[in-house]
Amino acid sequence: MSEVRTRFSPSPTGALHLGGAHTALFNWLIARHYQGTFILRIEDTDQERSQEKFVTEILEAMTWLGLDWDEGPYRQMERLPLYQDYINRLLASGAAYYCNCPPQDAKARQAAMARGEKPKYDGRCRELNLPAGPGTAVRFKTRPTGVTHWDDQIKGPIAFDNQELDDLVLQRADGIPTYNFAVVVDDITMAVTHVIRGEDHIPNTPRQLLIYEALNVTPPLFAHMPLMLGKDRAKLSKRHGALPALAYREQGFLPPSMANYLARLGWSHGDQEIFSREELIEFFTLDHVTKSPGIFDEEKLLWLNSHYLKEMPAPELARELTPFLAAQGITEPDQDYLARVVPTLSARCKTLVEMAAAARFYFLDPRPYEEKAAKKFLTLGAVPMLKEIAARLDKLPDPSEEALNRLFTDLAQTTGQKMTNLAQPVRVALTAKTASPGLYEIIHILGREEALRRIQHAIEFAAQSGA
Repeated sequence: MSEVRTRFSPSPTGALHLGGAHTALFNWLIARHYQGTFILRIEDTDQERSQEKFVTEILEAMTWLGLDWDEGPYRQMERLPLYQDYINRLLASGAAYYCNCPPQDAKARQAAMARGEKPKYDGRCRELNLPAGPGTAVRFKTRPTGVTHWDDQIKGPIAFDNQELDDLVLQRADGIPTYNFAVVVDDITMAVTHVIRGEDHIPNTPRQLLIYEALNVTPPLFAHMPLMLGKDRAKLSKRHGALPALAYREQGFLPPSMANYLARLGWSHGDQEIFSREELIEFFTLDHVTKSPGIFDEEKLLWLNSHYLKEMPAPELARELTPFLAAQGITEPDQDYLARVVPTLSARCKTLVEMAAAARFYFLDPRPYEEKAAKKFLTLGAVPMLKEIAARLDKLPDPSEEALNRLFTDLAQTTGQKMTNLAQPVRVALTAKTASPGLYEIIHILGREEALRRIQHAIEFAAQSGA
């Protein structure tokens, strides 16, 4: 196989949403699988709606997801002379013509569609041989007979009757190319071999194939991915309430879990659910992309994220968690200390946001105590036992987890108390809650001095509550 070249070409009229991220990932994986080239192209010809902030957000989302590009980002508005050259070729060959008809009113198009009619240009300028001039657009002279077909790499054979197509505008009167024309020129000049995109682009494909034919250029292979649907089976898109990809970063999802989840949405490799990035690159081909839509399930995404939280090396997880600690009032945490903290939390949390909240007591005074926890465990009756535990902890030569286990076990045997009655008051003293990581882990990480300080606060609180 010759070099595989794929592209992702978002429009900066909004942030990168999950559907776009899904398309970008499939293109990236095909390029990486075949050791080819992945191109990033910004389709910014919609000047009214395109915004530079969306370009920035798209690039940031791509970088966060780990979808590095080999060429680009190219911008269509910087390539206008190139499009004009191809317009001139089509005009010279008679495959295009000038048209001075006013642009069809959007309301008229919508009204026709509401009546069940397919809006089509009537071709009134097709044979007039109009000259270029102010207000003239350029239209493609669509072949009115025959069938345009292709072997879709995902959907299989697809065909369109040419009489269903009209003479589409290639270049507007302001000199800006339209999508269906610019994308063909870009794919030709960038030597794209595989066009992998959503199935909502299928109606565009016959138009583009006819332009390739008019330019006497062999088209790339086309592969139309199934759409991503929400639980209500409605298309998941930025126009239908889908969240931007970066919103999932803000919610505490990890890039590997997002990539794993999006790859499995419409593709499979046997029954395997969890893939490393290297495995995705090794196994991913279009042969195993499904024809049916994928249903976005956030519960499954949470499950995957919790897996990656547990499996991620502690220093790396500490770096990922650091930005989320700021919301808890923890800035610039010591990374070595944080790397000791995260293993105690990773099996208990599903997102980095949840983990940051759970980690707060390791860095800051956890008080006030949870009301139910304090009422049940920080009572006047708990004071003698808390004092005894503090005294023994203060004398412990080495407060390792093993030594702490022996301390509490010996105390339980000496006093006849259940371990829960010993541990829970201390747990509330240290964390202000009844649920937390292992008690011995907490004391070992906090250190003897901090643990004793918190136990003393609890003793004073319990004594005052009984006064």
